[in-house]
Amino acid sequence: MRKIIHCDCDCFYASVEMRDDPNLRGRPIAVGGASDRRGVISTCNYEARSFGVRSAMPTAHAKKLCPDLIVVPGNMKKYREVSAQIREIFLSYTDFIEPLSLDEAYLDVSESNHCNGSATLIAREIRARVHKDLGITISAGVAPNKFLAKIASDWQKPDGLTVIHPNAVEDFVLRLPIHKIHGVGRVTAEKMQREGIRTCSDLRRFTLVEMVQKYGKFGNRLYHLCRGIDDRAVSSDGSRKSVSVECTFRSDLVQLEAWQEELVGLYGRLQERLEKLGDRYEIAGAIVKVKYADFTQSTHERASKAGRISEFKQLLQQCWEKRNEPIRLLGVGIKLKDLRADLGPEQLPLPLRYRSSRNT
Repeated sequence: MRKIIHCDCDCFYASVEMRDDPNLRGRPIAVGGASDRRGVISTCNYEARSFGVRSAMPTAHAKKLCPDLIVVPGNMKKYREVSAQIREIFLSYTDFIEPLSLDEAYLDVSESNHCNGSATLIAREIRARVHKDLGITISAGVAPNKFLAKIASDWQKPDGLTVIHPNAVEDFVLRLPIHKIHGVGRVTAEKMQREGIRTCSDLRRFTLVEMVQKYGKFGNRLYHLCRGIDDRAVSSDGSRKSVSVECTFRSDLVQLEAWQEELVGLYGRLQERLEKLGDRYEIAGAIVKVKYADFTQSTHERASKAGRISEFKQLLQQCWEKRNEPIRLLGVGIKLKDLRADLGPEQLPLPLRYRSSRNT
């Protein structure tokens, strides 16, 4: 029995913009192009959605629906950075991650030992960490397969968690409206409803042959989905690009000495995580990240084959020299190279611990 979590950030781009500019909170905002340049809405917050504003809508039309709509130009570099930070949180619990977009991913935590192996508790921790460390909310669904986990993550949006236990799958699916099934669009749903098909229970009246006759290849998938069956695995090669640890402080750190003291503790935690990776990876770089009281962020990195603490101290010094203001978060990380992608079958890489200590 798999344990799958589907995580989906709530109005991701808009949430990041509201986080970085508190004046936008509680007001209808959208991220997209300008109305006088044939712009299109990429996403919008829930205040804007209450006026009928939607993604992919022309900005000019959105402004007609909501005259007070604030349209913010997108910043993909910033969104990618936040997405990478979310992925690092995911990687704390499992290597089996299937990203669907910058703000959405499946996680298979079937073999995870975190939270005593409870997928529900893992999902709660992930949501809490994303909110605490990154200042945005994420909804999650927990279920025995991808189909149900994705439906569950949307069930109590925004900022929700829905769990479908294995023994509750049958009752849940029987009552599930057919328009909730991915792939059943508006036209198909309307056609089904004219035929008296409104829930998965109604779909179960048809045999597999009848389903294929009515809906083609999709009929085969529908036959299984309306029974809650989805055998698709989370598609991930399990390969990491980096490993990192970070800490958000209860009160901002003002002095460089306090930064350095926290760095030592974080470096120790980072080494523990490196030990758990075994001999698959080679160190390729060192990274230090700080987040200031105003939520702006600065990252410094350098090539490294050892990941010595002296290198992290140098990077931290660079952060201080660039902007010596109080910080609310400090993080350290290692860039990784996957040796299995390059080595022949008879080559064995040295363990990370040996390579690190040998160069220290």
